[in-house]
Amino acid sequence: MSESTTSAARAGDDYAAQLAEFSDEYAEICRQQAVLAARTARLLARSAAYADAFADTVVPAAFPPAERRALARRSTCAALAMATRIPEQTVQRATNDAEALVNDAPAVLESLEAGRISARHAKTITDQLCDVPTDGRAVFLATVLPVAEQATDAELRRRARVLRERLHPESITSRSKRSEADRRVEVEPAADGMAWVHLFTTAPIALGIAERVDAAAAESRKAGDTRTCAQLQADALAALALTGVTPDDVMSSPVLPHPIEVQEHIKPTVQITVPALSMAGVSDAPATLDGYGPIDPETAARIAVNAPSFTRILVQPETGAILSVGRNQYRVPADLQRAVRLRDGTCRAPGCGRRARACDLDHSVAWDDGGTTDVGNLACLCRHHHRMKHLPGWNLDHGPGGALEWTTPDGKHHRTEPDPAPF
Repeated sequence: MSESTTSAARAGDDYAAQLAEFSDEYAEICRQQAVLAARTARLLARSAAYADAFADTVVPAAFPPAERRALARRSTCAALAMATRIPEQTVQRATNDAEALVNDAPAVLESLEAGRISARHAKTITDQLCDVPTDGRAVFLATVLPVAEQATDAELRRRARVLRERLHPESITSRSKRSEADRRVEVEPAADGMAWVHLFTTAPIALGIAERVDAAAAESRKAGDTRTCAQLQADALAALALTGVTPDDVMSSPVLPHPIEVQEHIKPTVQITVPALSMAGVSDAPATLDGYGPIDPETAARIAVNAPSFTRILVQPETGAILSVGRNQYRVPADLQRAVRLRDGTCRAPGCGRRARACDLDHSVAWDDGGTTDVGNLACLCRHHHRMKHLPGWNLDHGPGGALEWTTPDGKHHRTEPDPAPF
């Protein structure tokens, strides 16, 4: 054997040994994560049971029994969320998943605790299990758990869905009709002035939209448009939604409008915060679009021109202090309401991101207790946290500058500050 061959063999052995070390350690880390996930599930399920047991004690009797239970659970989830800086709805969903795992699938929980499956495998099983009739659950679990311990989550999901369909007592037609009630549109902000629009609708409509977008994009491409397929599809959907352009329209004008052209059709009620120098055209500091965040000043100016109801807020560029608030919007709130909402930006409960304009204006010190109606005693709270603030164990102190000091029923303290000026 030559020296080069010997060196290559030695290098191969070293690589194999190191790779084995990596794979063993990675597998052990994943096993520990599974153990922690099982521990988390048990804790969250216990916290929910505890909230139920003490609902009549911690929630005033003025609320109906069912509402007392719901408020006790939400209060518990809120305290956990604030302690960990995790969104409250995330904790609520995790608690629901934990109860399903602990109460309905103990064998799956045991496998998770042993590190034989991951948390994703466990959630896939419980997600499908929820619609399986009681008398079919033992068969379902006995069938899918061995698959989970040997297969990827994607393979498990495919096989679990097939088995769930076979065991489900209700026809898919009835379930589809019921699921239609959940259709909705959601907007998800992204970076650099971009955003995602998610449409949850029936499968035929979703495929129909995709085919229509593809057809319009294809016609524009045939006409010599140099945009990429992805760009054309995105621009086609925007044109369909905002201008009514359809694939039939491209027979006379096959080239799809550019996003800047489509933007001219936006007729929103908007609130844009703009630095004074940007409005004057001598600075490129970003504007702030309410509900999204920073956008470039050129886009802000185009939207402002077309908005029939528009609030423009000019701010001093060095300090961020508000200089003026336009009053040419459809429904003008009181000056005090405007000042508080502009200051807070969102609900002032720790971790809550509900926009201020969708929140209640709460007297931190109640009016009946001598609280005043001024900027130093008002804060934006969403309806959920407004009600929660009044539950036993919760306390809110309003400090100088709009700082809020929250105390949760477990005695922990959390501070929130008003949104800083955007510039």
